[in-house]
Amino acid sequence: MSLLVTAGATLQCSFGAAPAPMSVLPVNRVLSGAPAATVVDNVPMVNVMPFGVCSCAANPTVAAATAAALGVLTPMPCVPVTVAPWVPGSPTVTIGGMPALQNASKLMCTWGGVITVVAPAQVTTMVP
Repeated sequence: MSLLVTAGATLQCSFGAAPAPMSVLPVNRVLSGAPAATVVDNVPMVNVMPFGVCSCAANPTVAAATAAALGVLTPMPCVPVTVAPWVPGSPTVTIGGMPALQNASKLMCTWGGVITVVAPAQVTTMVP
């Protein structure tokens, strides 16, 4: 069993330099102290905030800055680009018709990073 992820959870990208808080809009009306997240809470700049600077060469801004620096890796601002939902979600618990987000879920960034939940923001509600 995993922990339910709520608003205020701490996220980290494998290519980001800093953790970022997760924001969950209270549209599903399920609260565990804070609004509970689902697998579709993956919208950049709404649910998933920037992770400081990005060091992935697949990110076009990093690639351009690195080329301008004659091949020296040059990190640039990390703006996540997430187009698919978190995987996996809870197989049995749904919120507003969508699988609940658990702390074991991962979110893939288009530029190659893997976003994980470092701290789910609550430690009392478990989901299978």
